[in-house]
Amino acid sequence: MASTRDGRSSSASSHSGTSAPPTTRSSSIRTPKRQRSTNVSLDDSTVDLQCPICFNLIDEAHITKCGHTFCYSCITKALEPAKRCPKCGASVTNTDIIPNFLLNNLIKKHKLRLNGLEALGLNRDSSTEFSGPADGLKDFIATESQNLTLPDVNVMLEILTQRKQLLEAESCAAQNKLLLEFLTHLLQQKKEQKDRIIKEVSLIESDITVVENKLKEVHSKCPTLEDVERAVSAQETNPDMSAMKKEMIDLIGNIGSTVKDVDGVESKPEGLTLANRRRRMHAHFDDFVQCYFTTRAPDLYEIDKLTKNEIPPKGLDEFKDNLVKFSKYSSVQLLATLNYSSDLFNNSTIVSSIEFDKDNELFAIAGVTRRIKVFDYGTVIRDSVDIHYPAMEMVSNSKISCVSWNSYHKGMLASSDYEGTVTIWDASTGQRMKTFHEHEKRCWSVDFNDIDTRLIASGSDDARVKLYSLNVENSIATLEAKANVCCVKFNPKSSYNLAFGSADHWVHYYDLRNMREALTVFKGHKKAVSYVKFLNSEEIVSASTDSQLKMWNINKPFCLRSFVGHINEKNFVGLATDGDYIACGSENNALYVYYKGLTKKLFSHKFEAIRGILEQERREEDPNEFVSAVCWKQNSNVVIAANSQGIINILELV
Repeated sequence: MASTRDGRSSSASSHSGTSAPPTTRSSSIRTPKRQRSTNVSLDDSTVDLQCPICFNLIDEAHITKCGHTFCYSCITKALEPAKRCPKCGASVTNTDIIPNFLLNNLIKKHKLRLNGLEALGLNRDSSTEFSGPADGLKDFIATESQNLTLPDVNVMLEILTQRKQLLEAESCAAQNKLLLEFLTHLLQQKKEQKDRIIKEVSLIESDITVVENKLKEVHSKCPTLEDVERAVSAQETNPDMSAMKKEMIDLIGNIGSTVKDVDGVESKPEGLTLANRRRRMHAHFDDFVQCYFTTRAPDLYEIDKLTKNEIPPKGLDEFKDNLVKFSKYSSVQLLATLNYSSDLFNNSTIVSSIEFDKDNELFAIAGVTRRIKVFDYGTVIRDSVDIHYPAMEMVSNSKISCVSWNSYHKGMLASSDYEGTVTIWDASTGQRMKTFHEHEKRCWSVDFNDIDTRLIASGSDDARVKLYSLNVENSIATLEAKANVCCVKFNPKSSYNLAFGSADHWVHYYDLRNMREALTVFKGHKKAVSYVKFLNSEEIVSASTDSQLKMWNINKPFCLRSFVGHINEKNFVGLATDGDYIACGSENNALYVYYKGLTKKLFSHKFEAIRGILEQERREEDPNEFVSAVCWKQNSNVVIAANSQGIINILELV
């Protein structure tokens, strides 16, 4: 029986009804000379595939209108003498028979299963389904085993043995190739790590040498107490000098026992706090390792060019500053407490904004009670009473969202409110100087320019940043944003650069001389940006309701560092910085302080739960309480923070 590529047998041989007599086989089963019978033995499972006329597998199956299927040649011959179905006797003509495609496909599959060579993959139609090579070979052996001679079996065993060895070799090779690829990649990775570690070790050794030389130089220039005693003994000329010498030595020994900072607060000398600094360093050792290699990265790839001289590299000095400043403070202490609202029956006392004036003498507190209260810092600190009265109080027409002091005029203060109004106040008299009603929705933020002190910016829910001038009645420019503007801030060293945070999760940095497009857009936050502050003229820190602070450089589009630890998911919690340290509020009623060089918090301060007059009991932790405003007293270690209950804490870093 001749076979085509798709496994279909020719009709001439399939309906012969007889098979040619078997001839003698050659010694190889690959080229059988015996004609294979077209009659196949059908079991019970395939009896439905027989033609009712010839009792062979149906070839070119056609079905009659009465529902019976026959070989095409068989049914056409049967209809020639009598136009009736051979199965049921129903009247049928040649036009009443149609191809049975489904049965044809089933028969083709069955024929291929019976053909052992086809089952092994020879001349297989890619569209035909098989039960698998193993099943086909099994069927082939079961069918032809009676006709196999000993040489045939030997040849078959030899072929199968060779095939087995080939498959085993291919499987072993594939496994070892995969293992080799893994080991090669791992070796390359470890070699790169080794090279990097060698460079890092060389860099550390170089820095150690520099620091040791620096210490030797310092010690060589510092006289000891014995040196001072010998110098005094050499100059002793009268009997009274002995008492003077003893007194002088005692005084010298006590020098440095206490020192005062810029605010006149006594603190322990460096030597006495070294143990505390060491503990804080080891507590954040992994962060410092990352900080060290970040600052020393430029020299890491030029380690061969470095010389172990006594001049500390720039990156090493920068890291030393980070290490010293981070370990400088360990906690905060409470200096004073104020209450924003004097109305015991007013439950809405959220403080929205706290700001110091240009001399750090006065600070203004504003919030949802529509009042701006100006306090004298020195008076508040010196008062021993718990109740503090403001030096000036101003009343707004709406809830206040932000205040900003003018850096040139001592008593000039700007405020923004929930009605979209920007108001200029005279804090010395409490009178309004100017009012701008141009925002269509709530105005979240207002800021004075430190260079051009007549210039003011405001941001609003109407997706606009507006610019005003003190000597012009209306706004002088409008910057159109694509989403709500939550905060605005001028660059402290520029009269025309401004940053604002938006509900689109981005920080936008603009040159006001070209307002068509931003100089840089900082992308990285996952939620609305609630605050932006400048650490210096080139670095920005932003806060978002994704519970992260991020630091940016105006010349680089990517995030320099993220600060995590506080909780901020739905409220404006305040943000402030003195250039090195960053303070922000949190929705667990705590203030968090970070150092700009490290990602983890330096420490936190928890606000105490205050009982109100009308409250019988209050839980220790109210989930609705949060720190809502933060302000840093510049050039000092003092932070002022307020929470959603209107409690203001003046804190000192120690």
